[in-house]
Amino acid sequence: MNPWTTLDGTPTRIIAHRGASGLRPEHTAVGYELAIAQGADLIEPDLVPSRDGVLFARHDAGLRRSTDIVRRREFVARATMDRCGRRDWPVHRFDHDELARLRALQPFGRRSRAFDARWSLPTFEQVLDIADAHSTSTRSIGVYPELKHPEFFATQGIDVTAICVDLLRRRGHGGKSDPVWLQCFELAPLQRVHQALALPVFLLVEPADIGDVEWLRGLHRQHPWLDGIALPKAAVIGSRGDGDRVRVAHELGWQVHVWTLRDDQVLSEFADVRDELHALFALGVDALFADFPGTAVAARDASA
Repeated sequence: MNPWTTLDGTPTRIIAHRGASGLRPEHTAVGYELAIAQGADLIEPDLVPSRDGVLFARHDAGLRRSTDIVRRREFVARATMDRCGRRDWPVHRFDHDELARLRALQPFGRRSRAFDARWSLPTFEQVLDIADAHSTSTRSIGVYPELKHPEFFATQGIDVTAICVDLLRRRGHGGKSDPVWLQCFELAPLQRVHQALALPVFLLVEPADIGDVEWLRGLHRQHPWLDGIALPKAAVIGSRGDGDRVRVAHELGWQVHVWTLRDDQVLSEFADVRDELHALFALGVDALFADFPGTAVAARDASA
């Protein structure tokens, strides 16, 4: 497949979704490092705050799903009931030093538990350090954080967007050519990052909010400052997908990122994840999220 039909004509970028999260517990230093070794272009930390305002790489606002907090006797009494009526431990009720004592678990039941409870929870700054340490003059490792639940955390008195902006500014990040990109399901935080640092910003869109190409054109008219959108894979491939969304986004000057490619979770219309990947490459998607980045990189190499 040559040439590539991405917005800039370069091969589709591979985003290591929560690190190499198919092979190691998500959001761990070793998971990010493995993804880099496998050839990922960007590593993706979800960001949630500690009570004292430190951003940690975790997907959930609660700690039960992906950490060993259930085994920590000192924290038993601090569990609360989540909105689904289950016991959980809200991340924003723990200080940095307390979160640093926890260890990561594999949250997907069909994946290996061999690496459970080995590694700590990295902070956002530590993730940035990992990318810096593995970048060279010929290969820049990007970091693509997702600001999780900014509106909710604001109700708890924590401004995750401000914390993120302050950290990135202190480290000298800014401008459209920067290796740090930002993503969020909420527009207001992305606009703040855009205005403060001019970093590339991408709107994540829930399936229920996705419309046809006229919806896409309307979104662009309202928010031309965005650099693109991130859509679920079923929005562009499969029986209900519409590849014209990629074409029209490119006509508008927007990138299209797609989530999430998983070797062990494939749309019913495809034989395996490689078939999904090749369909996305053929559409010219600009970047895709992969739990198994090594598989995605190999498929991309085979398409070159």
